[in-house]
Amino acid sequence: MYAIPLIKPYVTDKLRQRVLDVLDSGYLTEGSVTQEFETAIRDFIGCRHALAVTSCTAGLEVGLRCLGIGPGDEVIVPDYTYPATACVVNIVGATAVVVDVDPRTMLIDCDALERAVTPRTRAVIPVSLFGSPLDYGRLDALKAKHGFFILEDAACSLGASQGGAMVGTHADISVFSFHPRKFVTTGEGGVITTDNAEWADWMLSYKHFGMGVSESRLATSFDRIGANYKLSNVLAAIGLAQMEDVDELLAERRVLAARYKDLLAARPGIDLPEAVAGGEHSWQTFCVFVKNRDAVMAAMREKGIEAQIGTYSLHMHKAFNDNPLVRFGGDMANSAFAFRHALALPMFHGMTEEEHIQVVDALAAAVG
Repeated sequence: MYAIPLIKPYVTDKLRQRVLDVLDSGYLTEGSVTQEFETAIRDFIGCRHALAVTSCTAGLEVGLRCLGIGPGDEVIVPDYTYPATACVVNIVGATAVVVDVDPRTMLIDCDALERAVTPRTRAVIPVSLFGSPLDYGRLDALKAKHGFFILEDAACSLGASQGGAMVGTHADISVFSFHPRKFVTTGEGGVITTDNAEWADWMLSYKHFGMGVSESRLATSFDRIGANYKLSNVLAAIGLAQMEDVDELLAERRVLAARYKDLLAARPGIDLPEAVAGGEHSWQTFCVFVKNRDAVMAAMREKGIEAQIGTYSLHMHKAFNDNPLVRFGGDMANSAFAFRHALALPMFHGMTEEEHIQVVDALAAAVG
């Protein structure tokens, strides 16, 4: 255990009571509580449809299947991301075309993306990494030019916005994660958002074994082969209680991020990533760039501070090398830089100014 952990779950008496209410009801699988959670997400984001699933990974898979993507198709993904972003492409039988990221934002490099487009390109999965919104204007222009779908991996980006519109409303389909690293969590889980009613009905059917869509969500027919990606009432109750406080939680994260920026100002050897113009970050993760990341991380952990890597570079891992369903478009130099230098700092609800100072002092001492 760390004296200052990377994140702490936001657990209140209200949350505990909501879970107990579900347990007492005797109805534990997906039901009315899950639908309330979906409604809370939809209303917060401003999208037309929100579907809860077992994970963001499952949601990305469902999205690809809904778009009819499979063997023979190509899907462009960034190299600097959690492996799930590319794994789902292979899971549906398509080829993942991996491209580099921008060295300062760590988001997909749109020039590299365009160079990777071929007649087989059916979709792009850009990642709004760490809660940093994407350049949707540029992505939309490329979509109009080349005719691909945009399926956003918005795992980290609940509450982020671009140009006044929430992440979850820009892409054809967006998928969020509610893993415990996220400031709103269901333990494990995800939510798919879209404004396309036909796709929403297809995905609702698919995640319920392929059953026909009905108001009650009770099986009356089975129209397609599907899977069981339902989110239980138990897990949804955790998320629903947190969504009732989402504005407060999001506002606090922005205060915490601003405090970090103030404390880190003029500290030598510590750089901050940039954001896309017009974007408002949700700060799921507060990252910095440091020269000797692994040594700095180890030194901070020795002092009881849980610093962590940002995320992974796919080209460095066996699963994506010598894989007939993966193709790399370039040398991934920027992704490699991000992987070697990005360091995630602790950020959680209730984090004190004293804890912030301890983190920054330990970071500065380790950087030297």
